[in-house]
Amino acid sequence: MKYGKIEEVNFYSNALNEDMQLLIHLPQQYSPLYKYSVLFASDGKDYFQYGRIGRVVDELVHDGEIGNMIVVGIPYKSVSERRRMYHPDGDRHENYIRFLAHELVPYIDEHYPTYQIGAGRGLIGDSLAATISLLTALKYPNCFGKVILHSPFVNDSVLEKVEAHKDVSTFSIYHVIGKDETEVKTTEDGVQDFLTPNQQLNTLIKKKGFSYFYEEFDGDHTWKHWQKDVRRSIQHSFQDE
Repeated sequence: MKYGKIEEVNFYSNALNEDMQLLIHLPQQYSPLYKYSVLFASDGKDYFQYGRIGRVVDELVHDGEIGNMIVVGIPYKSVSERRRMYHPDGDRHENYIRFLAHELVPYIDEHYPTYQIGAGRGLIGDSLAATISLLTALKYPNCFGKVILHSPFVNDSVLEKVEAHKDVSTFSIYHVIGKDETEVKTTEDGVQDFLTPNQQLNTLIKKKGFSYFYEEFDGDHTWKHWQKDVRRSIQHSFQDE
């Protein structure tokens, strides 16, 4: 089979007051005559490089597992900026969420033939990128209909926001965490137990009644394990499109 291409776009964000690089994957048979679902990936460069997300989506579409899809990757500029934008306590995380919902979505809808409904949009992320994906969906539940979480960072702030969310019918959640993620080395917060808070998040999401998939895999907090799950996570989340 033939694979699609990645367009690199520089997009100025008023919310962040800076240029943001976008990596936009279009399928090989892309045509403005068709409609496309859109998957927004924070840690975008990592999802293309380590997660091979473009190839995975091309194969899923080719095999008829999902409908037509565009992937929009948003790379981070530095580890410190990543934390400022993605971490629940980051001083720029509200601005980043605003950028996603109020600037990036309208830009993609204007320039590409998308469905322009929440059910046609998803968010995907790993670690802190998963955290910001979940927080974005909680703040704009009618804008994003699906959230894919690969080993999110979870603290009390995240749990409180999930607990406070009212309408659990607006988006679905796909959530995996590694059984060995009990001592994760982070850049600024030392060694953290990711597994226990994710188990608490699992209990809470189930109690709230979201449309939800959860699994604990054999492995740790690395792309070695997340990459294996990219195909299933997208197929599961978008199979009805």
